[in-house]
Amino acid sequence: MKSQLVLLLLGCPCLAISQAVATAAPSARPVPPTRDPHTPGFVAATELPDGTVPSVHADGNFIIGPTHSPAPESVPHEGVPQGAIYEFTISSAESKIYPGIARDPGPLGTPDAADPARLIVTTSHPASYTRKVTVYVPAQYVPGSVAPFIVGADGPDGLLFTVLDSLIAQHRVPVLIAISIGNGGGDAQGSERGLEYDTMSGRYAEFVEREVLPQVESRYHVRLTRDPEGRAIMGGSSGGSCALIMAWYHPELYHRVLTYSGTFVNQQWPSNPQTPHGAWEFHEHLIPNSPPKPLRIWMEVGDRDLLNPNVMRDNMHDWVLANESMAKALAAKGYRYQFVFARNAAHVDRAVKEQTLPEALEYLWLGYSVPKK
Repeated sequence: MKSQLVLLLLGCPCLAISQAVATAAPSARPVPPTRDPHTPGFVAATELPDGTVPSVHADGNFIIGPTHSPAPESVPHEGVPQGAIYEFTISSAESKIYPGIARDPGPLGTPDAADPARLIVTTSHPASYTRKVTVYVPAQYVPGSVAPFIVGADGPDGLLFTVLDSLIAQHRVPVLIAISIGNGGGDAQGSERGLEYDTMSGRYAEFVEREVLPQVESRYHVRLTRDPEGRAIMGGSSGGSCALIMAWYHPELYHRVLTYSGTFVNQQWPSNPQTPHGAWEFHEHLIPNSPPKPLRIWMEVGDRDLLNPNVMRDNMHDWVLANESMAKALAAKGYRYQFVFARNAAHVDRAVKEQTLPEALEYLWLGYSVPKK
């Protein structure tokens, strides 16, 4: 029963599995452990007064919480100009890059006997999908002008649009367009979402560039900047690792990255010998062993974020450790980044996002100026 329970839970990164497998009924979910940000080996961080967030002008590591009240910008306000929101659908039949896959229900896979860090999945097969793309165009956008923009994973993200209304009106971020893209379905290894978000390559960025952005421009008569300084990506969980993957493999396209509970763990499938440990490679090898890229990064993790030792037993499925290691690697290479450790917070915690997203977006866009013609 224990081994069956572990296999069933492995496929969903939204379920944090403790070091000891629960012996209760299969429906009982183990409670994720609460992590101490002052654990030896974690990054040194500034602990802020409860209810506050870091300054937008401060780089480095910060601890917030345990109280997470929504920022004023996270709710609509009367008198604040509201952007227009549009939506269209993309099907797998239209895509040359992602024709579509899906994984059958049931156990996710089995570890390779020769390499426990590599998962063998035999239940993935071609399958069709449809995805929605939601586009936010601010009220202040001047038709025909070239605009900066942010791409978001796992769309639509109504909170992002609400926050942008206030920040743009207050001149705290540029007049930017938001493109919130739905995923292709499923989760983790063998799924379309896993293939899109967890693959360590430039493929998803190329999909967005070739198959999404041209439709946004033609459908809604907007012009999107080609300047990477005016392009940002954001996401949570695997959407967060996807955001960094897009910028890492295509820094000529994106310079700004925002992540909540980034899945910087070993979840890539199919296996790639160049990055055998998936997104864990970012803090293990890629960032330490590469010249700094021109990226500006905001990232968050919760004290009750995911810990999933799983059937692979590879010690590369700890979301808190992965994000802490990311902060250490970024600091060592001199990156401009802000890392927030949130007390009393779960995986991609909604209350934390409502509290921090305005500050995160303002930090992300700090220093941006519209290029001269």
